[in-house]
Amino acid sequence: MTVNLHSTYAKQIQNKFVAESLVTGRLSNDYSWSGVKTVKISTPITVPMTDYVRSGMNRYGKPTEMQDMVQELTLSQDKSFTLTVDKGNNEDQNGIKAAGKILSLQIAERAVPTMDTYVFSALVKQAGNIVGNAEALTTANICERISAGTLLMDEAEVPANDRTLYLTAEAYKLLKHSDEFMAVTSLAEKALAKGMVGMYDNMTVIKVPSCRFPANVNFMIVHKNAATAPVKLNDTRIHIDPPGISGALLEGRQYYDCFVFGVKCDGIYVDANTAEGKGTVVATPKITKAGAITCDTAAAVIKYTVDGTDPRYSPTAEIYTTTVSAAGKTVKAYAYLEGYFNSAVAEAVLS
Repeated sequence: MTVNLHSTYAKQIQNKFVAESLVTGRLSNDYSWSGVKTVKISTPITVPMTDYVRSGMNRYGKPTEMQDMVQELTLSQDKSFTLTVDKGNNEDQNGIKAAGKILSLQIAERAVPTMDTYVFSALVKQAGNIVGNAEALTTANICERISAGTLLMDEAEVPANDRTLYLTAEAYKLLKHSDEFMAVTSLAEKALAKGMVGMYDNMTVIKVPSCRFPANVNFMIVHKNAATAPVKLNDTRIHIDPPGISGALLEGRQYYDCFVFGVKCDGIYVDANTAEGKGTVVATPKITKAGAITCDTAAAVIKYTVDGTDPRYSPTAEIYTTTVSAAGKTVKAYAYLEGYFNSAVAEAVLS
């Protein structure tokens, strides 16, 4: 580590160009982790409609007890920093290392980007729909590709409001020069500091630096209520002349995570670049009627459920090792592999 003690220092300190958080306030804030590390979310499972019968005892059909699906959300990211500002160094550098300034720089240049990077990665890893495309994005096809995502959301009845289109600077450049892109409005200009660069197809458009975006992701569409990024602790402090230090000791801690709600996972759509040498989406598992599950992607791990829940989010999901014996049950399975995009979910009723 080097401390530069030159003969003269300007009173202004140069800091990097850094964007504010691009996800804060754009995801659900309906749940609290106050006093706990894990939150269990219970979702009731409704039953299909049947024909009313005008005779007999069970005219409404056979009563079944309401079932529910439980998803456990456990915080995993506990980050911190600590650094000192020696009083003598600060004086010799014309006071440019004032503790408050350095703390602000640490938050802007390290804490915020680190959290954003994790949140975007978690959204992609847990997305309900990940579509691989080997064809490069162009001004001619980018709108069609985005429309493919909105179509899937529309079919899944994801609300049209509160959708955000996150894309790389390169993808935004293509979208900006497409015929269908709407120019930034006066309302959007007020939000440019947080990355908002306009509206497209009723979606807020956020341009994300590649250093915060997951590798080989062209863009993603995220509905606000499909995920949450709780921050349980966001604590910073400045200790002046603590024992053993003549100067300031700066400390900070962030305790947070990001979760996609299983029942609302269709509210996350990812367009992945799968051109040769780029990303790879794990092949969707194949399930036989006899209960054998295979995956064409070598070394991929398969997880499955037999209770009707989505294995990507269910606490009842098990790693597949041998033929599943559950005649008459619906098996759902997906596969994953480190460094790859997760597969889609396969489903079959066993005989």
